Amino acid sequence: MRATKFEFEQRFWIIGLIFWLGFGLYGVDHMNFAVALLHWLAPALNPDAGRGKTYLQIIFGCGALLVWGAAALRTWATAYLRTEIVHDTAQHSGNVVADGPYRYVRNPLYLANIPMAAGFAVLASRFGWFVVVGGTWVFIYRLILREEDGLKRAQGEAYARYLEAVPRLWPALRARVPATGAKPHWGQAFAGESLFWLFGLAVLSFAITLTFKIFVIVLCLSFAVYFISVHLAKNRASAS
Repeated sequence: MRATKFEFEQRFWIIGLIFWLGFGLYGVDHMNFAVALLHWLAPALNPDAGRGKTYLQIIFGCGALLVWGAAALRTWATAYLRTEIVHDTAQHSGNVVADGPYRYVRNPLYLANIPMAAGFAVLASRFGWFVVVGGTWVFIYRLILREEDGLKRAQGEAYARYLEAVPRLWPALRARVPATGAKPHWGQAFAGESLFWLFGLAVLSFAITLTFKIFVIVLCLSFAVYFISVHLAKNRASAS
């Protein structure tokens, strides 16, 4: 079932709510996902000391790499779609972007949310990790169905051909449509996706220090930078 108009407009906050619910499960499941994974991979190691602590930090570091991989994909996609459209609450059904990552997969922005959720949620509990990743997957799939429905009605046959050529979420190994010659705009893309890059930095800061206070400080700065960047991007778009 596709997402409603309200869900699409409030997608940022709904995804945030999914994360909040997932991390809130520490109230019923007190074991961290990364600690549980370490116990499963190497049950003899103590996660609080020695090699066990080092391996635990590596697991958290891998989480940061997943988030940065997601940030790189989102930045690549935003460079072609532009920040003011990516972060707009309104649904756009204008011209179909078929360059950059959109030559390999129809929804690179939504696809990137999965590794982002998986990497960030290594800080959640065992149950929380599955809620964050599973909840994000279900929600973005419903968003995709809504967007595709709108594009089908707006673009007709042109979009139907694009649907046939390019996979929805599983990227093709080679480009499925020819390049259109569109020029990427990297500056606004990095600014608009700064939240994801800083999310990775927040996870990495925890991997290095295992100090929750530092993680929270970096996370709060991430949101501040994000809202400022998006606000400036929208102002530039309005002025042009």
